[in-house]
Amino acid sequence: MFRGRYQHTLDPKGRLSVPAKFRDALAHYEGGLIVVPDGQCLEVHPLEEWQRIETKMREQATFNADIREVSRLYVSRAKEVSLDSAGRMLLPPDVREQAGLSKEVTLVGGGLPRFEIWDRTRFEEYERTRGDRLPTLFDKLSGMGV
Repeated sequence: MFRGRYQHTLDPKGRLSVPAKFRDALAHYEGGLIVVPDGQCLEVHPLEEWQRIETKMREQATFNADIREVSRLYVSRAKEVSLDSAGRMLLPPDVREQAGLSKEVTLVGGGLPRFEIWDRTRFEEYERTRGDRLPTLFDKLSGMGV
């Protein structure tokens, strides 16, 4: 799992150095990485985990309107990338643009089998405007038995 926050910068070619802790977590997976913009940030999934998502979607009814829409609006944006020998990933220009990424980014690992890359200013604003929801979210988690 991916945990913690790390501030990094994209180099002029769009390469991003992945933190050592995240590289350690990635070592437990085989294959490359899938990057997909979700409307707020860029999600980074180990290929194994992404394939699980695709499998679950394929198990749904072929003509399920929600699945078709998610397929068109979300899954179709996914691109495969890999880490180079220096532990960097090259983020394609269109993906960076769709995710609103500039030079300064924050990598966010929330204890899930994926991590997120946010434009640093956008993430700071997200946290500032949503931070007061944390007590309510804790109550919801408690209701789920967490």
